[in-house]
Amino acid sequence: MDSKTGDLLRIILSLIIPPVGVFFQVGFGLHFWINILLTLLGYLPGLLHAIWVILKKN
Repeated sequence: MDSKTGDLLRIILSLIIPPVGVFFQVGFGLHFWINILLTLLGYLPGLLHAIWVILKKN
């Protein structure tokens, strides 16, 4: 699977549950825990952070 397809799948997963997309991108790293916190504070901040992490890492 190429990078663009993987990114698209992670973004689709992030639309459902933002931390899942971040987990598949970086694992249980700092960004994962930040995303959990942001998602608990609100869906939109968690989603924006997830998309940012997914697109930034490539």
